[in-house]
Amino acid sequence: MLRLLFLLLLLVGCSPDPAPTGSTQITALLGDDAAEGFLRAYEPRSFVFPGDHGVHPGFRSEWWYITGNLDSAEGRRFGFQVTFFRFALSPPAAGNRASRWAFDHMWMAHVAVTDPRGNRHHAEERLAREALGLAGAEQNPFKVWLEGWSLTGTDNGFPWHLTLDGEEVGLQLSFSPLRAPVLQGREGLSQKGDEPGNASYYYSITRMQTRGVLTLGERRFEVGGLSWLDREWGTSALGGDQVGWDWFSLQLNDGTDLMYYRLRRRSGEPDPHSAGTLLFKNGEKRLLGPGDVRLEPEKWWTSPDDVRYPVSWQLTVRPLGRTFLVTGVIDAQEMDLSVVYWEGAVDVFSAGKVVGRGYLEMTGY
Repeated sequence: MLRLLFLLLLLVGCSPDPAPTGSTQITALLGDDAAEGFLRAYEPRSFVFPGDHGVHPGFRSEWWYITGNLDSAEGRRFGFQVTFFRFALSPPAAGNRASRWAFDHMWMAHVAVTDPRGNRHHAEERLAREALGLAGAEQNPFKVWLEGWSLTGTDNGFPWHLTLDGEEVGLQLSFSPLRAPVLQGREGLSQKGDEPGNASYYYSITRMQTRGVLTLGERRFEVGGLSWLDREWGTSALGGDQVGWDWFSLQLNDGTDLMYYRLRRRSGEPDPHSAGTLLFKNGEKRLLGPGDVRLEPEKWWTSPDDVRYPVSWQLTVRPLGRTFLVTGVIDAQEMDLSVVYWEGAVDVFSAGKVVGRGYLEMTGY
């Protein structure tokens, strides 16, 4: 019942979309409907840290998204994803509401752990309203939480600490940046469509040293590795002809980091607003457009609900003059939650050798 209530609240005022179920929910959440009264991302802005790690309540949606690849002391590999989503149900109200039961924001958190050795993908979800202390965000020091799941910082920003105990998985991790925040798009303005304001503010920290404890069922693993942080907030991010995206975050062994998202139109063609960033070991950054990247599916996997996802890709990066094979560490990494999408750990191959790790997200299939 809580899940149904949450989705009803999220979709109030959003027109239905004839695309598949998962895509319908994504486009409803990130489309242009019911956007009046919210702030919008029109122009580049000045980013200030650690302040911008915190909440931006004037915008309709926002998320804190961390993915990573970890290894245990025994050499066992894991992938993980955790995301805290904030969705505003109405524009900012004038003044404070008196009732502790009143709320203008709903929160959703997703967690997943991929276990290649066990050939399993564990995904869980929590939903709560921002009332009675059930969920919310604080600015200084930084903190977002949903019931007992939390991501907290310090007065100076980092390290961050993740505390999360689910039904099947648990994560007690710390994150320390190895690189400064990278502004995506045009100085942090990530344009997703032709209309003014059809954009988000977007930055990443592409390498974070990660250490802690991962719990899987009754087993406890001391783990370490690299993580990737994505932060976005805005009021509209998808156009009417856009049905989903394929998003890659790749950390290569030579110190190069690559982010690229391909927006897909109903026709199946890439949208011209597809974009990304190459970040080199020396800190040099290069923006990527549709002409810089070529994506070709190599292998498909069909979910229990008969949704076909391309789980292995040929990725050609023309500025590097290289073609990579990006493939899921296991095929079945679908997030079958309130919003259905494929999200999972990947390996990056070149000339038959593993040259990096990363994460892949696919929506709208």
